[in-house]
Amino acid sequence: MITKYINKGILLSSAIFFLGSCSPDTVDNDGSELNQPSVDASFTVTKTAENRYHLKRTYNNFINSQWNIDGAGFVNGKNEMDLFLPDAGTYILEHNAVGIGGQVGGTASQTVVVPTSDAIAGNIVQGGRFDTATEIAKWTIHTISPTKAQWVFANKKATILASDSNQQAIYTAINVEAGKQYSVDLIASSETALEDTWFEVYILNNLPTAGQDISGTVYRNINTWDGCGKSKFGGKVSSVGCGSKNGGVYTATATGTVYLAIKCGGKKVSGLTIDNVEVRRMQ
Repeated sequence: MITKYINKGILLSSAIFFLGSCSPDTVDNDGSELNQPSVDASFTVTKTAENRYHLKRTYNNFINSQWNIDGAGFVNGKNEMDLFLPDAGTYILEHNAVGIGGQVGGTASQTVVVPTSDAIAGNIVQGGRFDTATEIAKWTIHTISPTKAQWVFANKKATILASDSNQQAIYTAINVEAGKQYSVDLIASSETALEDTWFEVYILNNLPTAGQDISGTVYRNINTWDGCGKSKFGGKVSSVGCGSKNGGVYTATATGTVYLAIKCGGKKVSGLTIDNVEVRRMQ
């Protein structure tokens, strides 16, 4: 089973006005009364169709909601949201209740089991979660620089370490249909800032040549020269990536096998980790 993680104002101005109009000339405490009190962040999950669900928070006595969708990290969301889960598996959905000062006043979670993958939008990448030895075996390490760049498969993720402008790639085969469009995405994270680093996702018509660089159209991109990756980050590359090379839509020119390749290198990459690699048909 696949385990995923999903998390999901206006009164503030009037609250500030009230505080301002009632504030004494001096403050005798540390302002801790402005801390968000504990609130109930519970929410309901209603199945609306196969692979589709509606989330709705139970209470409205806080300012904002944050939802963690498929391990991509908590992001601001609405009181209600519609969710499409195209892959079979077990999902943990998490919700933060955010109140005064942007502070989280409560967190709730629920588990949803999706029995069947969507016939069209299901992930065509086999092994995109790196959860088992069988999934990891779907990937091949492509050596470009002979040293100082290395992909490592561990802890149900793939991580690259690189230095001195060296680089390395990994790739896996996927099957596509001519004329169809596919969305490309994955989760990437780094606990430290990248230095002079490039991270690029390709779809190639032919196997990479051993010892040679990979080039072509880039479908996902994290690049410090383009302005991203310069501080700690985590989430889907569609959100944390940047630049004109981060469009994420691939159109197949022929039916058959192509190769999804992920390349990274740089002056200093202390541990860029990827997970949930996906390619999904859009039509």
